[in-house]
Formats: sequence, C-alpha cells, structure tokens
Amino acid sequence: MARPTVKAVLLSPVRELGDKPLLVVGPSLGTSTLLWSQAGALLGNDVDVVAWDLPGHGVSPAAAESFSVAELADAVIELVDSIAPGARFHYAGVSLGGATGLQLGIRHGERLKSLSVQCSGAKIGTPEGWLERAETVRNQGTGVMIEGSAQRWFAQGFMERQPELSSRLLHTLRDADRFSYAFCCEALAGFDVRDELGSIRVPTQALAGAEDTVAPPSFAEEIAAGITAGGGTASAATLEGVSHLAPFEAPGHVAELLRSLISWTESRGAAK
Repeated sequence: MARPTVKAVLLSPVRELGDKPLLVVGPSLGTSTLLWSQAGALLGNDVDVVAWDLPGHGVSPAAAESFSVAELADAVIELVDSIAPGARFHYAGVSLGGATGLQLGIRHGERLKSLSVQCSGAKIGTPEGWLERAETVRNQGTGVMIEGSAQRWFAQGFMERQPELSSRLLHTLRDADRFSYAFCCEALAGFDVRDELGSIRVPTQALAGAEDTVAPPSFAEEIAAGITAGGGTASAATLEGVSHLAPFEAPGHVAELLRSLISWTESRGAAK
C-alpha cells in the first residue's frame, strides 16, 4: 500500500496563516469540501478552516492503489505540513473523515489540539458490505450509488427544503473517480479501532445524527466511552433532525459545537 495524496480548499477568508487557530475538516465518502462550506463560512472569522478531499473526489488526485484509513491520516499530516509545517491543529471529520480523525488521534495525537468525530464510528458497517460496494462501484461507476446515498445522507425532508444544495453534493458523488471510491470502501472494510480508542488523549467530541442509520448515536457513545475509559476527555451528543452529514444538514449547530470545543481547548492551552 502507498500513502494517498489529498488536496485542500481554504474555506475561511484568505489571510496569513498562524494568527488564528487552524481547523482541518474532513469529508464523508462520496462528498467533497462542499460538505463543509456552510459551517466553514460560519467559523471563518474565528479560525482558519482548511477542508480536504478524499482521493479521486473534489480537488484530490485519483488513487493508483489501495490504502488504509491510517494512511489517510498520514496523508492529512503531510497536507498540513505543506501548509503550516509542524503546526498543531483542531480536526473535525464526517464518516470516513471522522474515522480518519480517530486515526489521527491514535497515530498523531501530538499534532492535534481537539478532535470532533461526526456521524462516524470506531468501526462502520461490515467488511463484506464494503467489499461488495467496492466491487459494484468499480464495475458500474459511482452513479449507481446516488439513490441509496441520497436516502442515507439526508434526514427526511432535507432534499425538498434544499433541492439545489443537495443536488450539488450528489453531483460530487457522480463525478468521483470510481476506482478511488472503491479504494475508500476497501479502507473502511479494514477499519476497526475499537480496541485503540483508549490511547486517544486529545479532547474529543463525538456527534451523531438522530436519524443516521449508518452511524447511529450508539456509535458516538461508544467512541466517547472508549476514550474516557483510557483516561481521555470525550463527550457524545446527538443532533435532532440530522442524518449522516451533520455539517451539511445543520451547519449552524455544528459550527456552534465546534466553536465551543475549540474555544475551550485554546483557553485551556493558554492557561498552561
């Protein structure tokens, strides 16, 4: 396996990096930095918001070979070092982006200031399910996933209320490289860090959508419990009226929760 390459989009105003806290945000499978555009704009006056795309999605190049979620975390560190060498940062990620966040906490905890794991889990789905999806998409393309993803991604009524916005995100899925999408599925098939949660020492919030069938609230509770059992600091919260894409469906609520976590962590750091 080789480390994939990920590229980033700045979601906050252009300015000298380093004056404000750095927040790196990660995507769900099949989405792009668009997932974070609204929440990023709401946070942009207080923090520098950098969003990254999965291989073969958005601005990131397609992957040539398989990779693990741990290697995605390594790729995020490489990305941050290309922007702000050695910088410590806050991290928030959704689904596969959240799984990447857990690996950052496990492998690169010294680089993180805080961690927000959203609509994700220490293990998501089954290896068989992910491998089957990888095979389907490799053969038929990402378009075959649109209908099912629309049902999983959004809470009841969201697409009717936000037809243009939801359509744009589904276009991201349609435009994703099929082979890279399949590699992401295979990475999720091999992902299970339930036994390693106790090693995470960075302040963590685990957020779940009340209507999420992929990563229900019990997954967020499991993450928080696993971290606190090891002596870490973590809490879980459930967002009502949200399914699998919290920052897209409830950008104001997610921005508020992130602002609180970041402010608390920064003030704690300043007091040391």
